[in-house]
Amino acid sequence: MIAGMPSRVARAALAAAAAALLACDEGLHPITCSGICGTVTFAGAVPESTQAVYIVAYHTFPRSRDSLFNFQPPLPSLHALPLGGVPTLYNIPVEPGRYEWVLAVWVKQGFNLTNADSTLRETGYYRDPADTSQPGAVTVAGGPADTINFIVDFAHMHPPCHYYNPPCP
Repeated sequence: MIAGMPSRVARAALAAAAAALLACDEGLHPITCSGICGTVTFAGAVPESTQAVYIVAYHTFPRSRDSLFNFQPPLPSLHALPLGGVPTLYNIPVEPGRYEWVLAVWVKQGFNLTNADSTLRETGYYRDPADTSQPGAVTVAGGPADTINFIVDFAHMHPPCHYYNPPCP
């Protein structure tokens, strides 16, 4: 072997590493988004009656049925999460501003605007790192956003009225 020449094994390893990098399709670059993005991890079994799960954000925490549909992005822009046991990336395009509640909303089959209280459930939300019993506020500045990660827990879902004042019975 000539000095300074890589061995056949080293050349093969280098070729395999180069092929792996090319196959990543830019997978090694940091994920950037505008708006709110991050990862949701699923816990519990997905209910059979599931129509979809969406990530939405509220500028002001909803305290009544009247404010239930004041979320972002608008209804026609929602994208259902792929359901399963593996962590999933999400990205919701929202305008710059402060959002008091970022959450996953479970939607039961048969949902319509008049039966929302019985067909929608909060199934996970971003929590305040300083007090995990409280929702965490998210500020979107217009550039690349911080990642907001949380758990979608199908075993602990709450109807919207759980958060109203007064809450549902």
